[in-house]
Amino acid sequence: MAEKENLNALGRSAAYQLANVTKTPPQFGSLTPRWLTRVLEFKGLDAGIFRVNRVAEGDTPLDVLCSQDPKKVDIPQGYVEYTAKPREYELNALSTIINVDTKVSDVYSAPFDQAKEQLGLAVESLKERQESQIINSDDYGLLKNAVESQRVQTRAGRPMPDDLDELIAKVWKDPSFFLAHPKAVAAFERECTRRGVPPVTVNVAGGTFIAWRGIPIIPTDKLFVDGLKNPRAKTGKTNILLVRTGEAKRGVIGLFQNNLPGEQSRGLSVRFRGVDDNGIASYLLSLYCSAAILADDAVAVLEDVEIGDYYDYA
Repeated sequence: MAEKENLNALGRSAAYQLANVTKTPPQFGSLTPRWLTRVLEFKGLDAGIFRVNRVAEGDTPLDVLCSQDPKKVDIPQGYVEYTAKPREYELNALSTIINVDTKVSDVYSAPFDQAKEQLGLAVESLKERQESQIINSDDYGLLKNAVESQRVQTRAGRPMPDDLDELIAKVWKDPSFFLAHPKAVAAFERECTRRGVPPVTVNVAGGTFIAWRGIPIIPTDKLFVDGLKNPRAKTGKTNILLVRTGEAKRGVIGLFQNNLPGEQSRGLSVRFRGVDDNGIASYLLSLYCSAAILADDAVAVLEDVEIGDYYDYA
């Protein structure tokens, strides 16, 4: 008799069919905090082109005045010359089209707006790409456009405090932050621990980072290890950047287009393209971005950083 009662009892699978399930929005596993775009100063453009005028190399009235014999009273004459062909930056367009079946979005509109969720995921993907381009673009990326005199090789492969000091010597006019892959940050922390000089932490833009000489070291997976964002191997080589940001400091600035049609955020446009005969709603997403290095000494690169050195403290 007891066995019969158990068979008639409400089971887990049956109860599950009647239960309300609490659901989450779609979770974007590859989404990162994108600290770089938070701490980098941005400038809006009206025409999509940004020209960097620089003073030409050579003697200026200031140079003549500083080298002049103090006993002479002659007033130096001259003018400041500019480079004949200044660098111009054009905005890069990152675009995608999102198609949503209106029948699906209408019927399955609760608890989440399907079109809104699709657009949100696309926007996050574009912004991830934007941060990667600011670092890696052949045209304007910080890594590729740092001048040769601002590139430093590690002393022993692993990132040591001496190597970061060398970067500071290259960007000594009010440096803003280091950029490094998380594995490079961990390698630097191991080296500091081995030397008995553990780095302190600082708070920047709502995040907590370790710092060296008071300069935050911001992690980003857009500085690849052997060309990979998420390397499986324990060894590999990457780069570390030191950046000065801000137009007033003649540093690095991000660029975006002002007053876009369908503007949603800085440089981002979302436009509804209509519904076709099959009931497919289409949206065009465009993100216009670039970056400019205003002075050569605004960026320095520590090259061939080895992430795979470990120590046994036992």
